[in-house]
Amino acid sequence: MIIIGEKINGSIPSMAKAIAERNEAHIQDLARKQAEAGANFIDVCASVEEKLELETLKWMIDLVQDVTDVPISIDSPSANVCAAAIPFCKRPGLVNSVSMEGDKVDVVFPLIAETGWECVALLSDDTGIPKSAQKRLEVFDALMKKADQYKIAPKRLHVDPLVEMLCTSEDGIAKVVETMTKIKAQYPDIHLTGGASNISFNLPGRKFVNRAFIILSMNAGMDSAIIDPLNGDMIGLIYATEALLGMDDFCIEYITAFREGLFDKK
Repeated sequence: MIIIGEKINGSIPSMAKAIAERNEAHIQDLARKQAEAGANFIDVCASVEEKLELETLKWMIDLVQDVTDVPISIDSPSANVCAAAIPFCKRPGLVNSVSMEGDKVDVVFPLIAETGWECVALLSDDTGIPKSAQKRLEVFDALMKKADQYKIAPKRLHVDPLVEMLCTSEDGIAKVVETMTKIKAQYPDIHLTGGASNISFNLPGRKFVNRAFIILSMNAGMDSAIIDPLNGDMIGLIYATEALLGMDDFCIEYITAFREGLFDKK
């Protein structure tokens, strides 16, 4: 599983406070801990007003890069802000994100075409979030035409099938599973990603829903996730699920992670 560490995000109240107070030690501590926990990317999201976003992102990215070499995931709803923040990073990372809405793909894809940068791509367009798996797959087809145009290999894309709140869904995660399964069958090298916590908004006992979602999604092909790498229970479930799916020969990775204390041993 490719783990995109979610802790340095201004939408989290404690992080918003740290950003407002310019608490460098708090941000760097979380960057260091996520790196030590095995994050493959460290997501950096300012979540401040637009006129302050780029400057704030640069400050945050510099802080993270001062304490770890783990690649940055530049996180902003604005493709232009993501594009402008790319030069702040010392090494190729992950752009989070683009979609088929407006010109987002055409802003980001040309910039990363000849680089090692990867990109999260949401299956939404100018009509919003498609209501059916079929419509999401149509958006995916349009996205892949753009990827081909700019010579972005499938293995550099992390496709987000758009995980919505379970409490408002009439079919559980059926459309998400169908979308992921069909994408993976068509492009085995592409990555499938998503924010695990989105599924449980407005529900009690959210951790149980989040964990069940990760297991079912991994079975459908999800191999990338925006999660808290410091959550030992979730990390343990991920390693266990990979072993059960035959992705971990002789359970070596599971055993190693256990011995290294990456997840709870209770």
